[in-house]
Amino acid sequence: MGNSRNIAFWVVLFLLVLLLFNLFSGGQSSLNTRTVSYSDFIERVDSGDISSVTLDGERVLFRGADGSEYSTVRPDEGGELTDRLIANDVTVNAKPQEQSGFTAVLLSFLPFILLIGVWIYFMNRMQGGGKGGAMGFGKSKAKLLTEKHGRVTFDDVAGIDEAKDDLEEIVEFLRNPQKFSRLGGKIPKGALLVGPPGTGKTLLARAVAGEAGVPFFTISGSDFVEMFVGVGASRVRDMFEQAKKNAPCIVFIDEIDAVGRSRGVGYGGGNDEREQTLNQLLVEMDGFEANEGIIIVAATNRPDVLDPALLRPGRFDRQVQVPNPDIKGREKILGVHSRKVPLGPNVDLRIIARGTPGFSGADLANLVNEAALMAARVGRRFVTMDDFENAKDKVMMGAERRSMVMTEDEKRLTAYHEAGHAIVGLNVPQHDPVHKATIIPRGRALGLVLSLPERDQLSVSYTKYTSKIAMAMGGRVAEELKFGKENVTSGAASDIQQVTKIARALVTQFGFSEELGYVDYANEQQSYLGGYSGGSNHSAATQRMIDEKVKELIDEGYETAKRILTEKREEWERLAQGLLEYETLTGPEIMKVVNGEPLNRGEDDDGSGPGETSSIASIPKTRPKSKSGDSGMEPEPT
Repeated sequence: MGNSRNIAFWVVLFLLVLLLFNLFSGGQSSLNTRTVSYSDFIERVDSGDISSVTLDGERVLFRGADGSEYSTVRPDEGGELTDRLIANDVTVNAKPQEQSGFTAVLLSFLPFILLIGVWIYFMNRMQGGGKGGAMGFGKSKAKLLTEKHGRVTFDDVAGIDEAKDDLEEIVEFLRNPQKFSRLGGKIPKGALLVGPPGTGKTLLARAVAGEAGVPFFTISGSDFVEMFVGVGASRVRDMFEQAKKNAPCIVFIDEIDAVGRSRGVGYGGGNDEREQTLNQLLVEMDGFEANEGIIIVAATNRPDVLDPALLRPGRFDRQVQVPNPDIKGREKILGVHSRKVPLGPNVDLRIIARGTPGFSGADLANLVNEAALMAARVGRRFVTMDDFENAKDKVMMGAERRSMVMTEDEKRLTAYHEAGHAIVGLNVPQHDPVHKATIIPRGRALGLVLSLPERDQLSVSYTKYTSKIAMAMGGRVAEELKFGKENVTSGAASDIQQVTKIARALVTQFGFSEELGYVDYANEQQSYLGGYSGGSNHSAATQRMIDEKVKELIDEGYETAKRILTEKREEWERLAQGLLEYETLTGPEIMKVVNGEPLNRGEDDDGSGPGETSSIASIPKTRPKSKSGDSGMEPEPT
C-alpha cells in the first residue's frame, strides 16, 4: 500500500511538472508575439506587408516583411479571409481547432485539479494516513502477523516442554473457551516469557501465533517510546483499540523491559515519557474497562528490572520460565534444526548434545548451520560427525587463525602454558574433564584448553570453584617454572581476570568466607524496593577484608597449581611436547600422552600419515638442568 502511494505521488508530480512546462513554454511564445487590431492586419495584407499567416481557430498568427511575429483575432467571416490571403500571394497555414465542451473545460481546470490532489495527499500523510506521517506518531506500530509463509507451530519448538505446555493451554482456551469457562475459569490476561537470550522466547510466541488461529499482533517494547511526550501512551491506547476490534486476539510485546522498567528509578521523575507509557499499559491491561479476549504475551531476559505492578496477577498472570535446555532438550533441538540437513551415518545427536552443555537454542541452531557450511566448503554431500566437532570448536573457542605467524619460541611458550592448564585440571578435585587442548590461535587467544562437564550442573561447590582458580593459574605457574619469572609474558591476563571474578564472587556473593559472614556485599547498593541507595553500605575496613580474602583465594590456587606442576613435571613435559608436535590434542589423546602411550593417528588427523606413531612416548624422565637455582626443566638428551 505504501509503495503504491509513493508511485502515485511521483506520477502526479511528474504530470504537474510537465503541465507547468507546457504552460510556461506556451506563455513564452505568446510573450514574443505582438498583438495588433484586425483592421491593421487587413491593411497589411492588402499592402503586401505579410509573408505568411497561420490560422489557429479564431487566432491569426502572421509574420511581417521585417520578420516580426504578430497576432490578432478574426471575426467569423467564413472563407473570405482565406481568399483574400491567397489573392495577395500570402502563404497560409492552418492548425486544427482546440476541443470544446467538457474536454476543453477539463483541460483548463487540470492544473487546479493536480494542485488539489497533491494538497490532499500531503494532508492525508500529515493526519497519519500511513502511520508514518507528521501527525501519525500516536498510532500503534503493532503488525498483524499472518505468516502465510514460514508458519511456525509447536512442532518446531523443542527442549522447553514446560513452557510449551503453559502456552498450549492459552491456545486451547482461545480455541475452546467453554472447556474452561464452564468451571468458572477465566482466560489469563497475560503471559511473561522469562529466560536468557537465545532460549526461544520469540520462537514460542510465533508458535502461539501459528497454533492459535486468531489475529496475532507483534510489537517491540522500544516502539512505544519516542522523544515526544505522550506519544508512547497514545500508541498503547491505539494498540489496544486495534486489539479490541479483532478480539479474541494475542498481542506479543518483545523486550518489554524497554518500557516496563520500575518507576521511580532513573531520571525524569513522574513526568518521564517511559513512565507515562508504562502507566497507560498498566491501565489498559487491568483497569476500569475490562479487555476481554485480549491476551498479552511478553518476552524479556531482565525480569529483575520490571515494575512490580506489571507482574501482579491480573496483568501478567503467568511467568513462563524459558531456561537453557538440558541434555534431552538439546538433543530434541538439534533434531529440529537438522531436519533440512542431510546427516551422515556416523552422526549421533546425543553425543553432540552431551558435548554442548550450557548451549541455548540459538547456539545449537548456529552449531548445525556451521557444521553444514563446513561440509559444503569441502564438497561433502552430507554432514559428518567431524563437521559437527569442528563447528563446536569454532563456536566455543573461535575460528582458527592458521595464517597467524608465530615464532618457535612463542609456540613453545604457548605449549607449556596450555599444558600447565591441562595438567592442573587433570589433578585437582571436582574439575570438569579436559575436552581439548590446542596451541593454534583461535579468536583472540594464542592457545586454549577446553573443559566440558560430564552432565548439566545446577549448582557448583566451593571445591569446584577453587579447582577452577587453580587450573586458571596453571598457565602462569607453568611459564614461571619453565622459563623463569623474568621471562613471564602477559599471556595470563585473561586467566587473572577469570580467577579474580570467581574469587570475588566466592567472597561477596556466595558466603564462602567465615570472616565476612553470610552477607551479600556485591548487590548491597540496590535497595529492597528496587531502587539504588547511592553508594556502598560497607566500610573501608570491610572492603580491605574483602580484597585480602580475594587475594588469599587466588594465592591458594597459585600454590596448588605450583605443587601439582612440580609433582607432575614429567607428565607436563610430555604434554607440552605433544602439543608442539600435533598442535591439537583431544581429551583421550591427552591421557595417552600423559601416560606415555603412543598415538596412532590416521591420515586425516592433523597431517600424520596412516599408522604414524607419536614420538612423545619416547621422551625420557626429566631431571634438573643445573643446581644454580634455575627453575627451568629440560629433558635429558638421548
